[in-house]
Amino acid sequence: MKKKFLSILIVPILILAVILVPNIKLHAQAVPEIEHKASVLIERNSGKVLSEFNSREHLPIASVTKLMTILLTLEKIDAGEIALTDKVMVSPNASGMGGSQIFLDANNEYELGELLKSVVVASANDSSVALAEHIAGSENNFVRLMNERAHELGLNDTNYANCTGLPTPDGYSCAYDQAVILNKVLNYDIYHDYSSIWLEDFVHPSGRTTVMTNTNKLSRFYSGCIGGKTGSTNQAKYCLAVGAKRNDTELISVVLGADNSQNRFKLASDLLNYGFDNFEAKTIFSSSDLTDKTIKIKGMDRVTHLKAERDYTMICKKGEDVNFSLNFNLPNMLNKVSENEVVGNVEIVVDGVVVDTINLLSTETHEEASLFDYMKDIINN
Repeated sequence: MKKKFLSILIVPILILAVILVPNIKLHAQAVPEIEHKASVLIERNSGKVLSEFNSREHLPIASVTKLMTILLTLEKIDAGEIALTDKVMVSPNASGMGGSQIFLDANNEYELGELLKSVVVASANDSSVALAEHIAGSENNFVRLMNERAHELGLNDTNYANCTGLPTPDGYSCAYDQAVILNKVLNYDIYHDYSSIWLEDFVHPSGRTTVMTNTNKLSRFYSGCIGGKTGSTNQAKYCLAVGAKRNDTELISVVLGADNSQNRFKLASDLLNYGFDNFEAKTIFSSSDLTDKTIKIKGMDRVTHLKAERDYTMICKKGEDVNFSLNFNLPNMLNKVSENEVVGNVEIVVDGVVVDTINLLSTETHEEASLFDYMKDIINN
């Protein structure tokens, strides 16, 4: 009787297990659901979206706004228009910003690099406005530059109303646009120097110090983190844009409107983990693919060898084969060529679509053939 009862009991349990096990496995692979307004995960090299939720929705983004302030400052430095060693006079307007700040002294000079560092590390509103006024004359002028740059980048779901992210009815952006901006910021070594700082004293001209603590907790607690920007206000709730690299794969995740600070870090981490667990960067084309590609030099029994201007890497699902082909566009012969001169290109075709075109360069210099070279060529042949 007991055996019969056990058999009756075990059968439905086994059936239930068969049904549930696949679901448990899928759930473990999925990104956990955490209350938030929008999110996106992209691969840095291609900008390909790997996961998204309301990624184009117009939302307040709090201090994530400062990514554009940082980008414009870095671009001005790169262009030679300003320098890290510039002295910046802090106005009473800048020093009185409130919110997250480094407590700048009004009517005192600070080094531009130190102000930029305090924006990157501690999200300082006062330093942001001081930089804006130094670069453009006023915060309003700087905001105009911010919106012009967003337009140049094709970010049509963003409108800046200030350089800090302090609450305003006119300022908004979206998760995708902020991923694009962070991707640009991550190209600068100066940014990486600052974003890797966890704790540092900010020394004022008077000699007093303000302790800066990195607002991006993942910079210390997430393996491979390469930078990011936090933000929080009552309207925007808790926001984060963050990048990470493991092996050859670089990802950016953005979370807007999380219900608390811990959850924004958790969801951003979960998105990155999902990307690293399920995708990998594959080199589709490189100079090693050119071992048999040469171009003959006219009137000479010589050829020039080729190299690619850059590799082409794409993000793929792990274990997935990529269906691609290469179309080489090269002349049959050259009169002369210089080392590193562009002599043609190669088209990368994935699933029948041209996804990129890469220049091909000569690896040698060959002068134009002389009459003697032509005679020598005739004799040799």
